[in-house]
Amino acid sequence: MKTKYIAAWILALGMMTSCGDDFLTVVPETALSSNQFFTSETDFKQAVNAAYVPFRQMFNERAWVLEEMHSDNTYYARNVLYGAVDPTENVADFAVPTANGVTANDNVLVQYRLNYQIIARTNQILALIDGVDFAADSKNNLKGQALFLRAFAYFDLVRLFGKVPMHLTPVTGRDDAALPLASTEELYAQIEKDAKDASTMLLNKAKQEAGRATSGAAKTLLANLYITQKKWGPAETLLKDIVTNDGYALMPDYNNAFSFTGTNKNNQESVFEIQYMEGSSGYNGNQIYRFIPSPITAAEIAPITGTSNPQSTSQESNNIPTPDLIAAYETGDKRKDISIGYVTLSQSLAENKTYPYIKKYARPHSLHNNTGHNWPVYRYAEVLLFLAEALNEQGKPADAAVYLNQVRTRAGLAATKAASQAEMREAIFKERRVELAFENKRWFDLTRTGRVKEIIGAHGARIKANPQAYYFPKTAVPPANAFTVLDDYYGLPAVESALTPHF
Repeated sequence: MKTKYIAAWILALGMMTSCGDDFLTVVPETALSSNQFFTSETDFKQAVNAAYVPFRQMFNERAWVLEEMHSDNTYYARNVLYGAVDPTENVADFAVPTANGVTANDNVLVQYRLNYQIIARTNQILALIDGVDFAADSKNNLKGQALFLRAFAYFDLVRLFGKVPMHLTPVTGRDDAALPLASTEELYAQIEKDAKDASTMLLNKAKQEAGRATSGAAKTLLANLYITQKKWGPAETLLKDIVTNDGYALMPDYNNAFSFTGTNKNNQESVFEIQYMEGSSGYNGNQIYRFIPSPITAAEIAPITGTSNPQSTSQESNNIPTPDLIAAYETGDKRKDISIGYVTLSQSLAENKTYPYIKKYARPHSLHNNTGHNWPVYRYAEVLLFLAEALNEQGKPADAAVYLNQVRTRAGLAATKAASQAEMREAIFKERRVELAFENKRWFDLTRTGRVKEIIGAHGARIKANPQAYYFPKTAVPPANAFTVLDDYYGLPAVESALTPHF
């Protein structure tokens, strides 16, 4: 009897599966899927919002490690009581263990995955949005944001790794989950296409909802790509269009170019910034607590953070301004005291217990370890410096000086004395360093200008020769492998390599 029931069940199953596709495509009613969710304008707005979300973790935790502390701008302050050297110190020491093109460094893995979260979410939006009917203006704005975010993520990936898989459609299963590595040129071409399309679909800053990508942001990303590729003519045309038509302006006071925890966000100088909100909603950041020198007492941290409940910290100290960067500021540069502060740590084991810290992100807030200031990604000051660079590289240093000097004037400095193309090139390179300090620009400036080995080699030699000047206690020194991995690109994540045959 039992055999009969089994046979009947198998027969019934066979009949159901042979009755067409309906049985196979039933969507579960107890869980949302793309078939159920993407049916309205509201759904796509929520999906676009979700595509921005990985930025908060990326810029709070990892981007500054890989793109700022992996340079001569910042270093770490070794706390020998804290424990073993961690993956963040390996990045700062240019000693990331890499073999066969891959690395197990956790910072690399998390940054890689956060970028692909953005890519996966925007691919889903772009694959489905044209199949749903709603107002064309709104649809274009949402598509433009998705294209900008995808372009941004791939631009970050290609500059970090050189070659990565390029997914442009949603992954449906194992067969299409692992793709070959796209070349740098293929990635550049797709970034250009996405950024161009985004620039025509997105709204101008004056009309766009605050915090969202704008046409100016897409054009600035595209110009950044052209600058990286040394396509100076197209970069000049695009940047002049931004200057003329997009409504940006330098904030009169450099300090006000950066948001406070609850005010001054997305101001007239802001082209694109990552949005944070102080409080219990989960949208907050805590960058200053990751950067502040330590061990620090509650009394020592209180004037820096302004919180009602200051607390001591004893963790490793990261992203500490280097003596090299501090020396790069000219006498009278207003940006220096706005960007860099100093604190004396009574519990430090170093002979010199006074440390610099990143003051431009030390904005007063209410609660310990909970901040709400936005992170600047593109500012109008960088647009001006990009334009100066594009003009100078075409043999027009006098024209370049006009835009460089706008940035210098705001900083309280005299006009540049650079006259030749070579002098102007160096002047712009140095100006970018101090104007954009701690904004995750320095590593990419070193790689795109081919100066990693020159500048980081000398930087590493100075640290090894005098560790105490770079915040080491008297008996501590950099590890033996420090400044031995001076490559332009990071190795791909080892964990990911185990999931694909392509790297």
